[in-house]
Amino acid sequence: MNLPRLLATCALLTLATASHATERAGASIIDRQGQTVGTATLVEGPQGVMIHLTAKGLPPGPKAIHIHSVGTCDDADKGFVASKGHLNPDGRKHGLMNPEGPDAGDLPNLFVHADGSVEAELYTPLTSLDGRGGRAKILDEDGAALVIHENRDDHATQPIGGAGARVFCGVIKGD
Repeated sequence: MNLPRLLATCALLTLATASHATERAGASIIDRQGQTVGTATLVEGPQGVMIHLTAKGLPPGPKAIHIHSVGTCDDADKGFVASKGHLNPDGRKHGLMNPEGPDAGDLPNLFVHADGSVEAELYTPLTSLDGRGGRAKILDEDGAALVIHENRDDHATQPIGGAGARVFCGVIKGD
């Protein structure tokens, strides 16, 4: 193999490895007692992020889920408030249906079955794992967390759409 071809191959492998490093992320979802109840996988797409969530042991009914701006769930006993507010670098208003929103952390509601299980795929064009496309960066210096609330989100009311207390949390980590 000649030198230019070798250098081009090395460059392509480096780019492929670098882009692959932020193509996927995951989170273990815990309850307020610190017990794992589920998992989430986040996959970078061409125009946003797909989130696949599975969990058991949740209270039945509709639940809000948001991406919060700080990647910690260390204060489970205090309600996961250390994860701060939504991922919202542009300072937009909360709510998928808000004309002044949505913020980058807004997601559609989950619907938990009567047996306490949920499996859902959620898509957001507002974020990126690594900030590509100018979208809000999930895996920044202080990370981010997925937070599930006790109630549904009405997608308009400030500041969190009537979602209520934070009851489940998962720190998003790159694979």
